[in-house]
Amino acid sequence: MRHYDALVIGSGPGGQKAAIQAAKLGKKVAIIEKGQFIGGAGLHTGTLPSKTLRETALLYAAYQQRGAFGLQVILNRDVALSELMNRKTEVVRRQMEVIVDQFGRNNVEVIFGEASFLGPGRVRLKGSGGEEEIRADFIIIATGSRPSRPPDVPFDTDHIYDSDTILALNRIPATMTIIGGGVIGCEYACIFSAFGVKVTLVDKKARLLDFADNEIVMNLIYWMRHSGVTFRLEEEVVDISVESPGRVLTRLKSGKSIVTEKLLYTMGRVGNSDGLCLDAIGIKADARGSIQVDVGFQTLAPNVYAIGDVIGFPSLASVSMEQGRRAVCHAFQKEGITCELPGLLPFGIYTIPEIAMVGESEEALTRKGIPYEAGCAYFHEVARGQIIGDVHGMLKLLFDRVTRRILGVHIVGDRASELIHIGQAVMSYGGTIDYFKDAVFNYPTLSLAYKEAALNGFNKL
Repeated sequence: MRHYDALVIGSGPGGQKAAIQAAKLGKKVAIIEKGQFIGGAGLHTGTLPSKTLRETALLYAAYQQRGAFGLQVILNRDVALSELMNRKTEVVRRQMEVIVDQFGRNNVEVIFGEASFLGPGRVRLKGSGGEEEIRADFIIIATGSRPSRPPDVPFDTDHIYDSDTILALNRIPATMTIIGGGVIGCEYACIFSAFGVKVTLVDKKARLLDFADNEIVMNLIYWMRHSGVTFRLEEEVVDISVESPGRVLTRLKSGKSIVTEKLLYTMGRVGNSDGLCLDAIGIKADARGSIQVDVGFQTLAPNVYAIGDVIGFPSLASVSMEQGRRAVCHAFQKEGITCELPGLLPFGIYTIPEIAMVGESEEALTRKGIPYEAGCAYFHEVARGQIIGDVHGMLKLLFDRVTRRILGVHIVGDRASELIHIGQAVMSYGGTIDYFKDAVFNYPTLSLAYKEAALNGFNKL
């Protein structure tokens, strides 16, 4: 019977970092993956493929905008998404090579098969060679999540998709309905509209992305409308049906009907906890498959930890990686590593244009009764913005009027998910707008927007 100091279930971003961290501590570690390849959904069906498609959409949209320079591109509607993502296969292959190399250099054993609990410290492995029992001192659950598929939604392979199956589209449709205005829904609405698809986005809330700064979201919505996205907000779906080939009918509670060629359903995700036999270790998941953990990512079961999407919010690959590292350090009592994550977590949403944020929004500061001032810079006023053709981007600094300490940074525009880390770093050390006001930035760069925003805010004082 095999025995390990640490056993990780799931080889996605969180599981990878957990396994490698355990190995760095000199522990005997193995990682179990039930799929055919390592990397999890993020590498094969989620994050990486969707971002690859987004890059193609950006390139196509950029060529469309350059018509005045004599460049014209017409998209063949019969093209399959697989053809538009011909680089994805190469990127996935290289990423897998990197992961395999890291596992090899750190003596992490990879086991393919399906894991379930037999009891404390005991796991049943079902693999191609049959079943066996594996034991471990500590077990980290990193099984991720999957798209929610309600039974009343008639998913198929030709008309109605979720965020995993949408990438199997055999051609670019002329029209599409997207149910759900969360991060995934907004990202795909932007991607398909960039390809010229007439997208109708339906959500039961009054506003999209309500965790983000409202001014930034309204800027995004303006450009989404400009690219052809139709919004149906505060609307509830009562029925979805395929009327005939190429005709999906969506009925809303208000009496409206939407007819499109395809439909993408993006209303939430479910944790991959079913099948783990959690009752064997005395715990259970909630209705959405999420496992409850404490600040050290430990479950109610002794020596069993859970990280990543399977524990719910914020369900970010970047956060999952750090959760995996800290969970292992907690398990083996590594000194100098705190359990709790930093309070300043950056968020990046890969819409077109991107939006990113760190710290408090204007709405949150208002609710908390914290006086603040805002300094804004617009990309059309920054030389780099003109060079790259981003005339709709903006960067906003929120800061305390007295101490000038930065309270939040919000960006919409090209490379927002990269730019946000500059603000995050300064905020992490309690920085003020004076840093940006006095710093020298390369010219021309988008980073110069930080200085312009700081000067704009300083002038208001």
